[in-house]
Amino acid sequence: VQLQASGGGLVQPGGSLKLSCAVSGTSLSRNAVDWYRQAPGKQPELVAFITSGGRTEYVESAKGRFTISRDNTKNTVYLQMRRLKPEDTGVYYCHLVNNATPYWGQGTQVTVSS
Repeated sequence: VQLQASGGGLVQPGGSLKLSCAVSGTSLSRNAVDWYRQAPGKQPELVAFITSGGRTEYVESAKGRFTISRDNTKNTVYLQMRRLKPEDTGVYYCHLVNNATPYWGQGTQVTVSS
C-alpha cells in the first residue's frame, strides 16, 4: 500500500488549496482515509477523515472551510481547503489503516502567509 500526497504550496491568508492523496495497493471502497496536519513544533493533529461509506468528520477549526472527498475511480482522496489562515500552516499527511497496518503519505507542505 502506498499513499502519494500532493498539492501543497504557499498561499496568502484567505486563499485556497486542494490537496490530493493518491492511494495504490488497496481500494478506497474498503478503507477510511485521514488527513493529519503537523505544525512546526507541535504534535500531528487529525484534520479530517472520510470513511469507506463516505461519512466525513472534521476538526472544529476546519468545519465550514475544508471539504474532504474521494474519487473511487481514481482511488484518490482530496482535501479542499478554503479561507486559509496562518494557523493552517504545516505539513499535511494522508493516512489509512489496512489490515491493522498504518500507512502514511510523504507529506505536503502548506504555508499560509502574506
